[in-house]
Amino acid sequence: MNLEIEAKEFLRKKNMSNITATEYQRKAKETAIFPADKALEYLSLGLVGEAGEVANKVKKLIRDKKVLLDTTVISSEIGDVLWYCAMLADYLDVNLGKIMDDNLDKLKSRKQRGTLGGTGDNR
Repeated sequence: MNLEIEAKEFLRKKNMSNITATEYQRKAKETAIFPADKALEYLSLGLVGEAGEVANKVKKLIRDKKVLLDTTVISSEIGDVLWYCAMLADYLDVNLGKIMDDNLDKLKSRKQRGTLGGTGDNR
């Protein structure tokens, strides 16, 4: 068995993936169907709607006093959120991986400066 196959098998067994953000963004675009003239509105509203579905699943855990979390259901909703993030980034002509890197840099800087807590974009 070659190293690449072994690595993929390892990741599969660990319930992980080796897809990159760039590859996901490209593949997700192949499934995109929405009106081009309303892309920004459609994608933004879709993102908020899917994020709301994640929150609703968590809310029901609280309401029903469930201890066990159904990670499959919530991870599926997170996948829908990710799709909208990828498509919104694509619409804005920004690489999803670049957004991820920039966000981590911003958070690292805030942590170093002791400003992770608090409010405002420019902390």
